[in-house]
Amino acid sequence: MSNQVFINGKVFTADTKEPFEECFVVEDGVISWIGKQEDLPETGYPVTDLGGKRVIPGLVDSHMHPVILADCAAKISCLPPKVHSIEELTEVIREKSSDSKPNQWIQGWGYDEEKFAEHRSPNRWDLDKATTEYPVELLRSCSHIRSVNSKALELAGITKDTPDPPGGEIDRDENGEPTGILKENARHLVGEILPEKSKEQVIESLVSLGELLLSQGIVAVTDMGNLDSVDYFEYYEEAAKRGFKQDVAMYYIWDLIRKNPEFKWSEEIAEPKRQIRKAGIKLIGDGSVGGRTAWMDGPYLGSDTEYGISVCSDEEVESAIAFCKKNHCQLSVHTMGKRAIDRMTEIACREGQWLSDKPSIRLEHITDPSEQAIDRAARENIAFSTQSIFMYAEIESYRNNLGMEWIKETYPIKHLLARGVKVALSTDAPATSWAEPSNPFPNIKCAVTRTAYDGTDCGRENCIDVETALRMYTKEGAEIAGFRNLGQLTAGYRASFAVISEDIFTIDPQRIDEIVVEKTYLDGDCVYDKMKKQ
Repeated sequence: MSNQVFINGKVFTADTKEPFEECFVVEDGVISWIGKQEDLPETGYPVTDLGGKRVIPGLVDSHMHPVILADCAAKISCLPPKVHSIEELTEVIREKSSDSKPNQWIQGWGYDEEKFAEHRSPNRWDLDKATTEYPVELLRSCSHIRSVNSKALELAGITKDTPDPPGGEIDRDENGEPTGILKENARHLVGEILPEKSKEQVIESLVSLGELLLSQGIVAVTDMGNLDSVDYFEYYEEAAKRGFKQDVAMYYIWDLIRKNPEFKWSEEIAEPKRQIRKAGIKLIGDGSVGGRTAWMDGPYLGSDTEYGISVCSDEEVESAIAFCKKNHCQLSVHTMGKRAIDRMTEIACREGQWLSDKPSIRLEHITDPSEQAIDRAARENIAFSTQSIFMYAEIESYRNNLGMEWIKETYPIKHLLARGVKVALSTDAPATSWAEPSNPFPNIKCAVTRTAYDGTDCGRENCIDVETALRMYTKEGAEIAGFRNLGQLTAGYRASFAVISEDIFTIDPQRIDEIVVEKTYLDGDCVYDKMKKQ
């Protein structure tokens, strides 16, 4: 961390008092002064000319799944441009099986049934056409649904007589036979028998992911839980020794770790100054819109009976809150549908705040909140981390499951902010149907334009401006997740920032997704340079 001066920049600070500046001084990785060019103090430090480029604070993705995202690189992508139909998917699986070893699982990620030509999820019989010799497991883009073949059902012991687990559903045909589509907690029936990657493989994949995230200007992330009960804390620490540079706040799926006697928590590993720290517990309150499992207050389009699934029990909620209070950590709850959001905001009001440095309870996704839930969140300091990228990338599923009138009421970010709710933008990568799920710019584009990737109007009356969107991706994300001295370019904050290819404040908003990061700085040091990567 060297001392230096950065000049000639169009600097967005994310500070509400002085949002735009021109130059700044960095000492020991921290901004010691920032202001206008004519007021720049004499320091004698080396000078870096920013060339009139737009500079933004390093981005903070307050809800993603880095371990899962890193793992996806080794699996079959079920998304365009690689796969457009179940027929194409079975052919890819068939090719993969021809090179597979005995007992090897064939795995894929990211499928969205509405992007397939057949407009449905792949079932066991589709996947059996590819192979009956090898078990096949495909994870839907939302990560809440798995599609598997007959071999995988056999290995998991799932038969016609297997009951639905609490908070889950084994999809069945008209004869009661499992179709291979496993929803919500039922997906764990297969998840628990999947082969574990070696620790070395996970660490190396995290190091590679860190480089990708730097190329996207991302300097801090949360790990919002995984699909197994492994504690990846030591994996991250080792990855950091090998070059993984992002700060990480880790959250653990309560249903998977609460009965694990080896799971440990301490003040030391939760210390905010750490690069890698344990931050909280995660509950799954409901499902996804794409999977028609988000717990709504009205039925999904085309049905009188489908309202989604309430996933966690009262006992799970109570025990998770007790753990968080005892260990002074944050509670995060996945809540997409109105009923799930109402339930958790009511509980949050009853429990009150137990943390002083950040919201005690944060709710994830917030697709369709009620006015009552919004009032509670504003009053009780309940934070929301939301993802406009969902309706941007999954517009086909949203259109078929909700209809356009309902879609325009979802993700009401402008309304939430006007009512005083603390909100952050994030991607939930890789749990969305996008080729580069962690790329922040399509997400920002949708928040600013409220148009999907295909041009569909998703309710433009809820557009927010670029300044607000960036602040939600930097300052607000850092504060909600408890990242100290990140998310702003002001005196006393770390000099972590990105230099971008075009000025996001003057570019046509419909071209925001074309912006790329040219350089990323962490604590004043350049850790990514696009020109040197070419």
